[in-house]
Amino acid sequence: MGQKVQGTEDLYGSYMRAWQHMQDVARELFGAYGFDMIETPAIEQVDTFVHGIGESTDVVTGTEKPGIFVREGTLIATAKDMLRLGDVTKEILMTTGIPTPLGEVVILRARSAGYVQLAGPSITTQLKAVSQYFFDLGADRSVIDGALGRKSLGARAVAEGVILCTGASYHMSMDKVIADTAHIYRLMNLPKAQTLPPECTDLAACVKEHGAALLPGALTDTMVLPLLRSGALRSCRLVVKDPSKVLLTADTLDKLAARDVALETEDAARTLCVTVNPVSAYGWKFDKDEFLRRMREAVDVPVINVKEELA
Repeated sequence: MGQKVQGTEDLYGSYMRAWQHMQDVARELFGAYGFDMIETPAIEQVDTFVHGIGESTDVVTGTEKPGIFVREGTLIATAKDMLRLGDVTKEILMTTGIPTPLGEVVILRARSAGYVQLAGPSITTQLKAVSQYFFDLGADRSVIDGALGRKSLGARAVAEGVILCTGASYHMSMDKVIADTAHIYRLMNLPKAQTLPPECTDLAACVKEHGAALLPGALTDTMVLPLLRSGALRSCRLVVKDPSKVLLTADTLDKLAARDVALETEDAARTLCVTVNPVSAYGWKFDKDEFLRRMREAVDVPVINVKEELA
């Protein structure tokens, strides 16, 4: 009798209906932003993940991917298959029981300075658990290596502070890099709600009755724009769980502000600084002085050129 592969699940009945509903919602949401649907293999070779996460080539840019330098004594959490990469002397301290495509996440201490490769958990509860392991082992602070576009790491449940990283690799246009970074910074620094309104299922009805609404899920252009056109959103408060739930364009944010709609967050980590890299992995580069000056004008936290100030 055949057995299912570990980590997979059969979907049927109510689970299948929930899965189909999720797909319908995602198709509508991403379709509004011009995205098409893509089907990828359900099962991938481990080499696919190793190549993208831990080997010498970055799967996003196709360029050489440097390791992460750590000092002697640094605590590190990474998947077991990553232990063969890097050049530090390692002391394995504990296993976590957290699975990844590259093996269980283990915690080790660097017994020499050198380079490591990281591949760890991506679920917020797991990240929080690993951070707590670090503190239990005597760490003063825990630094989470982020990922491309992953705003969920900005939730207060995961981190107390966020470093927003950007640079020339994002786009050839300096104007676009600065504008999009400023937009993400704006979202990541929404004001914290002093009081929480009722959680809503019908946004228009909730705003009409209470003058405010707490949204349990994402806030999107497709939700907001019809209500703006109808006049249902005016002089009110909208509260989201955390900034990762806000999927609004800069233009829609401006329209909300023009109609005195206050957008707030239940909780969020504060942005500590913005780092910029004026040199693209694809070969082009920006004028470093102009890039740094304009980015500093676009945000109100320190901006650091990683090519110079952290060298």
